[in-house]
Formats: sequence, C-alpha cells, structure tokens
Amino acid sequence: MQIVHKLDDFLYTIFPELMGGGNNLIISLLENYYSYGPYKPKVFIENDWVIIEIDTPAIISQEVDYRKVVSLCEQGNFLEAKPILKKLIEINPTNSEYHRIMGQILSDEGNQEEAINYLIDALRWDSKNGWALVMMGNIFAKFKNDLQTAMKYYDQALVVNPNDYITINNIGGNLLQQNKLPEAKKYFWEAVKINDTYPNSHYALGIIAEIENDYPSAFFSIIKSIKLNDKKDVLYQSSVKMAFDIANKIITSNDGKKIFREYRHKLEFDCGKAIDIVKDDEINTAAKFEFAENYNRTKHIVKFNPKYLAYEHLIMHELVHLDFALAARKVNANQLFISSNKNKADFIKSINHTVKKLNKMGVTDAGIVNYCSGLFEGINRQIYNTPIDLFIENNLYNEFAELRPYQFLSLYTLITEGLNAVTDKKIVEITPKDILSKSKIYNLLNALQFKDLYGIDLIKDFQATPTELKHANDFYEEYLQYKENKEPGEEYELILHWAEDLKLDTNFELVNENDFRKRNNIDELLASIENDPYDSVSKDLTKKREMENFQKGQSEIGLNMAVVMFMVDALQYFEKLPKDTVKQIALEIAMQGTQGYRPDNDNYRINSIPGKLFSGYHILAYYYVSWMLAIPEMVSQLQLPYDEEYNMALTIYKPK
Repeated sequence: MQIVHKLDDFLYTIFPELMGGGNNLIISLLENYYSYGPYKPKVFIENDWVIIEIDTPAIISQEVDYRKVVSLCEQGNFLEAKPILKKLIEINPTNSEYHRIMGQILSDEGNQEEAINYLIDALRWDSKNGWALVMMGNIFAKFKNDLQTAMKYYDQALVVNPNDYITINNIGGNLLQQNKLPEAKKYFWEAVKINDTYPNSHYALGIIAEIENDYPSAFFSIIKSIKLNDKKDVLYQSSVKMAFDIANKIITSNDGKKIFREYRHKLEFDCGKAIDIVKDDEINTAAKFEFAENYNRTKHIVKFNPKYLAYEHLIMHELVHLDFALAARKVNANQLFISSNKNKADFIKSINHTVKKLNKMGVTDAGIVNYCSGLFEGINRQIYNTPIDLFIENNLYNEFAELRPYQFLSLYTLITEGLNAVTDKKIVEITPKDILSKSKIYNLLNALQFKDLYGIDLIKDFQATPTELKHANDFYEEYLQYKENKEPGEEYELILHWAEDLKLDTNFELVNENDFRKRNNIDELLASIENDPYDSVSKDLTKKREMENFQKGQSEIGLNMAVVMFMVDALQYFEKLPKDTVKQIALEIAMQGTQGYRPDNDNYRINSIPGKLFSGYHILAYYYVSWMLAIPEMVSQLQLPYDEEYNMALTIYKPK
C-alpha cells in the first residue's frame, strides 16, 4: 500500500506539526504516524512529494503471530513463544520490536549475553526503541554491575522519550532495586518534573528519603503520593502504611517541644501573660485552653492528656485558639460561648424519650443526669469547636510544616475516636437519633478536612445518610469560602450558622467578650447602658440574632394586649415614685437586660422592686415604661416594638 502527499500548504494543514521542519523531521513524524504496532512504513521524499510505503500484506500475515507471541510472553510461556518469534524475525528481520521481545525473553531466562545481542539488533534497526534502551540499561545495572554503561542507555531512553514519565519512573525503579539511590533519585525527579501528579514517583522518592533517614522529606513525598492516588490500589495501601510508620519515627526521634516553645513565647509577648503547659490525664477532652481571665489567674494554661499520641499537636492547637482570640479582641469581635442551666434543661426536655428509655433500662436517676449532662456538654463542644478547629488545623498545616507528622497522627486518632462515638452499636442504641445525626455531621467535617490535608478518606466509614453528607458538604463549602480571606472573629459566624441550620442554637449563647467582662464593672456598665440602653452597637451575635427574631415575631403578632396590661401595671407602680428612683430602676432593668430577656421566661427579679416576680413580657413592659418616664429621649434606642402598646396603655391607665 502506497500513500502519496504533495509537499504543499494542504499537507501542513492536515499535518500542522510538519510546518517549518526539514525533510528529516517530516520523514520521522510521518513514519511514527503511519506505524502500526511494531510495523513501521518506509517514508521517503522525491522532488515535491512525500511517499509512504506500508507493507500491508506483511502486517496482515504477521499480526496474528505477533499478537500470539505477546500473549504467550504475558503468560510466561516462553517455550512456545520463541519458535514463533524466530520465524517472524526470519521473515522480517528489519522489525526492531521482534528483536526486543526476543531479548526480553532471553533475559528473563537468565541468558543475558544473548539477550544483549538481540537488544543490540533491535537498536540497530530502530535506535529510538525506548523499551530496548531501558532493558539494556537494566541488564548492565542488575546483572553486569556496570552502572556507567547502564546510565548511557538510560540517558538515551530519556533523550528518545523526554516526556515519557512512566518509562523514566521505571528506570528509577530499576536503579532503586539495585540500591543505586543517587542515580534512582535523578530519574524520579525527572519523572516528577514531567508529571507532578504521578503518585508512583512521589512514593519512590519517599522510600529513598526514608532510607537516607530524611524522615521529613519522606513524609512529605508519601503524603503527596496518597493525595494524588484516587484508585485505592496496592500503592495507596502501601503509602498509607508507610505514612504512619514514618510519622511514628519522627515523633519518637524528635523533640516535639521545640515546635511549640517558640510559638508560645510569641503569644506570651502578644498577650502579656505567661502560658503554662500542664499534663492532665483527668480532663475529659484531649486538650483544653484555660484563659486566665475566666479563672481569675495571672497565667493562661494549656492542659493536655498525655495518653493521646502526638500530643504536641494538641498543645499547638490550643495555642492557636489563643492566637485567634487575640486577633478577634483587637477588633472587639471575640465571642464567649455561654450555656446556662436553662439551656441544659431545655435540651434534656427535648430528649425526654431517651430519658424514659434509660429509666426502663434500670439506669439510676444519677446515672441519667450524668448521661444527659455529658451528652449536652459533648454536643456543645462540637458546636463550638468544629468550625474553629477547621480554621486552626488549616493554619497549623500551612504555617508549621514540621508539625505535620504530629498533626497527621493526632487528627487520625481524634477522627477515629469520633467515628467510634457515632457508629458503635452500644452508643447508637441509647443516643437520641437526632443528636447522633448532628454529631455525625460535625465529625464528618473533620473527616472532610483530613482528606483534603492528607489524602486519607475516612468519610465512608461514618455510614452517613445522604442528608447528613449533604449537610456536611454544604458546611464544608461554606468553611472553604471563609478560609481564603478569613477576618478575625469570623469563625463565630460559622458556629452560629451551623447551629441554626441544625436547630442547636438553643443550646448556647454567643456573647461579645468585652460586653461580658463589663458586667463585673457596674460603673462602666451603667455608663454604657445610658449611652446605648439596649446594646444596639453590641457585637454579640446571639443577642443580635435574638433581637431580630423578636422584632420580626412582634411585627407578625401585631398589638400585644398582654404587654399593654403589664404597662398599665407599670404606670400604676411608678406613678408615686420620684423620677430619680424610676431612673435607677430603669438602669437596673437595662443592666440585667444586657444578659438578654426572653419573653417565654417567667422568673425575673429586680432588686429595686423587692418581692415581685416578673414574666418575660412583664419585665419588658416595665423596661419600656421606666425608660419612657425617666429617660424618654433614649427610648427609641431600646428597639422594643411597643409604641402602640404604650399608647393603648395610656388610654386605659387611670392615676390613683
């Protein structure tokens, strides 16, 4: 079969890669294009024509036997393959691939000298036969112990196929098997330069680094191999095992304390307080940070449980908590997570079915109380910590590379601990389904980040429902949006958003730290109340949310007659009191109101009005009326939507 092309613009249109090339390039490219397996055409140029001669009959007659030889070799049946291959070589000795296969058979049989002869013939017929070049290099490296000659063939293979990263990686693998580490490393790095996403090359570099006792580099390369490998094949399994082995070697051979000492010193300078690191195997979490201000101390304290592997990571994690808080304090955005007995009582009411179940199981009242309290505190820890922890772990991963082996082992331990808490049959049997599901969602967020950071996928192990997975993925996407340009204190927004979505926001309040601290300074608080009686400029996310919901609810209700009647009561109470006394009461109500008044609460007391118990709407009515009588010019700042109720109360009220 003969194909003829005119050397004109149309040829360059259908073969644009020929543009600007000389005759040798044109012949080479067309020879490659019209090759069929091991069968290459004859290409030559005459005048303004390029002619391609393809030996179609030879291809047809030899193809069946060639495929049979390849199949027999793959099965290791060299005895049957060799006679057929010899016949093919006799018929068509110009076929380089026939010689190459015979060389491979002979090498596998242990006849290296004859193998070299056939491989040389393969290269004489086609000096660009990459497999023949690699095999020659393998024989001289492995069987002749002649690395210098082997490198000549390997380097030529690199010249022939400069972008064939798999072949280059295989060369490195052969050298690695011969313990030729510097030479092997050269080829693996060449493979990485060509394709940085090939996990095999990174895995091999990890092996070499481990052999050289360069454990940090080994860990880096192995983790990269894991993150790039989505097949979960033998290489993946080997990489995961190796990652744990290397990480354990690092944490046992290094002084992990040096990682956090410098960081602690920086934070001590920033906050002006000493930070103590204390072992405590009795705390109910892996680690905790105790702010000096919350314990009336002069020092901050990081407590960690030494039973946890790689606890240096836990210490660093808690120190970042402080770092985030310091950044938020600078812009008055730091929030305190506060949960009251009423929050706990409401929570326990919501799981009444579980309480009854435990009762039937014979659990004591004390046991039930302890269980419910533990469940409440546990889900609250997840509500508060999970969003912040995602930012913290991202910060640690990117800012403290030397900590990664510690972080890897520690996070794996914590995630598997969380996994057990939501999948263990005994736990699942008694835990309220709703709380278990929400806890699983928070745990899934940690697993999603662990996969991002270290490539290990534990998500399926959680046996999550589609709804749970959707919640977790939606939350994680929201975190990723915040992550890129996170401002100080924004982590608290995620705490609130996610808790609201999961209907867990009744478990707690987020209170602006400065506002909370003011409550211990009466003079300062009274001054702030007079300037901003309903805390309209507060950065307390919970109070802001509650006020918005309250106002929305009131606008939907319309005129609240209960409030009207309570206002009439207030007008009657205040009518004989001096204005200064009314003002004092107004300020006290406002001061107590900084902690938030709830319309559904019926247990409020005011010291200035002894012996009187107020419901939520009752105290709000006294709140509004006292300010209207004593400080009317500032009533609008209360943001209480009771103007109509007050006007109605005035029409009903009759002075005594």
